[in-house]
Amino acid sequence: MDGWPASLHHDRVGVRPLRRRDKTAWRIVRTRNQDWLRAWEATLPPGSAPATSTFSSMVRESRRSARRGQGMPFVTTYDDRLVGQVTVSSITWGSARWAGLGYWVDRQVAGLGVTPTAVALVADHCFRTVGLHRLEIAVRPENVASLRVAEKLGFRQEGRAPRYLHIDGGWRDHVLFALTLEEVGRGVLEEYLRRTGV
Repeated sequence: MDGWPASLHHDRVGVRPLRRRDKTAWRIVRTRNQDWLRAWEATLPPGSAPATSTFSSMVRESRRSARRGQGMPFVTTYDDRLVGQVTVSSITWGSARWAGLGYWVDRQVAGLGVTPTAVALVADHCFRTVGLHRLEIAVRPENVASLRVAEKLGFRQEGRAPRYLHIDGGWRDHVLFALTLEEVGRGVLEEYLRRTGV
């Protein structure tokens, strides 16, 4: 797939591929934020096959997905410190050329513009380099901070999807957002910076 692997930066925020040597930093951040992220993280419904059980196998599966052109697993950095992830998933080629975006961030840097900047970097990369036409974000309606990320970046709300994903023990409704290449103007990051004055 064109554009993978990739490392992208703006000011103090960067995104780069997930690596095996991220294991310790990733575990520290995830453990520290476990309770804070629980309400927003996808879970497997009862009867599902077991999830990837080790960090190494997660990295291996992520790399395999990227090689197949199905996804891109980025970590988010702030001052070169791992503080979250932005994942491009479900890449569909052919006449659709779309993908989903998911993200999480360390609570210690929430509200500093890290997530919108990281997602904008990845979105621009998907449109300009990878060749995607449409990106989608699905957010629980209760997740006000994540709703704001989608809105700040110019993603348009397309509707509500009842019982869309299994999260925290149940099927949860989500608000669906999308952005197409024709809507990005000078770029997702540039438009975000212009709108917010950052």
